[in-house]
Amino acid sequence: MSRPFIALITFLLAIGFAVSPFFVSGFNGFSPDQFPIPQDNPPVQPAGYAFSIWGLIYVWLIVGMGWGLWKRRDDYLWHDMRLPLALSLFVGCFWLAVAVASPVWASVLIWVMLVSALYALFRSPREDRGFAALPVGLYAGWLSAASCVSLGLLAAGYGWMSGPTSGLVFVGLAIVIAAGVQSSLMRAPTYGIAVIWALVAVVVANMATAPSVAALAAGGAIALILPTYRSWRRG
Repeated sequence: MSRPFIALITFLLAIGFAVSPFFVSGFNGFSPDQFPIPQDNPPVQPAGYAFSIWGLIYVWLIVGMGWGLWKRRDDYLWHDMRLPLALSLFVGCFWLAVAVASPVWASVLIWVMLVSALYALFRSPREDRGFAALPVGLYAGWLSAASCVSLGLLAAGYGWMSGPTSGLVFVGLAIVIAAGVQSSLMRAPTYGIAVIWALVAVVVANMATAPSVAALAAGGAIALILPTYRSWRRG
């Protein structure tokens, strides 16, 4: 397939991804009763306000991929980023519909989205950061947190771990993944910013109910500041 065609497909998938919530009404996260052990206010989950970041992710991806279609449709570096990003966005177009039906399959798919988004991020061009690496970094950063949340919900919801233990394990996993990615990438600080945003929201959600999870999330957010700052300076 030609580079301009992939550029067009990626732009259209970014739009499709952004409008997908309008076709799945009433989804505000997994329902407690979607799990054998209902998950009411699970420690692994950020405070609800944090999910507002999706608005910025949707808009920035559309603007970035639209600009790339206009200015960089034949660029081979953009093409290398677009192929895995298109896969991630394609899965994302159907993720909400799957999440309503099955948290297990939703968890599988969100990890597919994450892996392909991370690959796209590492393949993103060093130029045109505002239209390529930065929006993809924000998207991949939030997916890094959300993917670990999905596993934490499954672990507690199916009785494999207690809620607080699941929170500690999978918030810790999100911190490890984010630290590794941001330190290795050394650019696209939006990746770290998105994870820090999620971790702060975990602190807010757990200060009164699960202080150990809140403390871990706070420590992780602080630890991520340095590699994120270094990425911003090098960029």
